Amino acid sequence: MQEPNNLNKAAPDPNSPFALLGGAVGVQAIVESFYSIMDSDQQYLPIRKLHPKDLTPSKEKLYLFLSGWLGGPALYIERYGHPMLRARHLPYAIGITERDLWLDCMKRAMVQLQTPPELQTGLLQTFFGTADWMRNQSEAIIP
Repeated sequence: MQEPNNLNKAAPDPNSPFALLGGAVGVQAIVESFYSIMDSDQQYLPIRKLHPKDLTPSKEKLYLFLSGWLGGPALYIERYGHPMLRARHLPYAIGITERDLWLDCMKRAMVQLQTPPELQTGLLQTFFGTADWMRNQSEAIIP
């Protein structure tokens, strides 16, 4: 993964999730843990199948995106422009199952890295909103 660009002059807010996670190193660790868990645990196969065999580009893009989204340098925007998350994910079938697997995998990554529980809770609530917005498949709930 690429290190933050020196053109980012403003230091991140020390109370931002980016800073609270440990800056670039902490965000990279979460991304690595997330993809390691997803790649090694069969329960995440439905979301693993949505990714290329080589996870390197996916890791880099998630790191770049999370950096800015969490209050750090806007690395994704610098390189690719506006994230357009929903549009970029439309080619992939994302339903409640995929949303929940993604969130669970991210939760496990944060637990693995001993992210403070209050930070985990806040991040998971925020991640849920975004992950739910990414859904493009309706799934019937059977009573």
